Amino acid sequence: MIAPMAPKTRWFALTAGIAFILDKLTKQWILGRLAYGEVEPVVPGWLDWTYVENPGGAFSLFADADPTLRTVFFLGMGGVALILLGVFFTQLDRDAWPAAGALGAVLGGALGNLTDRLTHGAVVDWIDVHITATYIWPTFNVADACIVVGVLLLLGETFLERPEDEPGDSARAEPMV
Repeated sequence: MIAPMAPKTRWFALTAGIAFILDKLTKQWILGRLAYGEVEPVVPGWLDWTYVENPGGAFSLFADADPTLRTVFFLGMGGVALILLGVFFTQLDRDAWPAAGALGAVLGGALGNLTDRLTHGAVVDWIDVHITATYIWPTFNVADACIVVGVLLLLGETFLERPEDEPGDSARAEPMV
């Protein structure tokens, strides 16, 4: 008989799969819709679809570096990130589904961008958010959003987690009569 899957495993796999599939579908959609560099206003002054490719990292970090070194660096860092996500996942309690879901979102996003690097040589970005009338946030994609949301959820859970009662904790001890 097959043992039931732990809640953390279900949430990890589900969010990783959804993040990866949404990222790939939206990138295929934008590739079929816009030419490179083309801008399509969605909410004028607030949101545009703009197809660009980022050979660098976040905020185009290392975009101008030697292409071979850049590729080796980002594929290596992607591999390290995948290993660390696996290690973090194995450290979670069986029922730690919120953290597992957040890690799954990070994994799905990381896999989405990693597959772009392998298939396009760069990450396909397409979402432009206007912060002010003169500043547009660096173009990003669904994978980037999943990574950021997953990390923010993990940070929130870390800082909002209630410490477990310690043995002999006087705040929880029954009053003596």
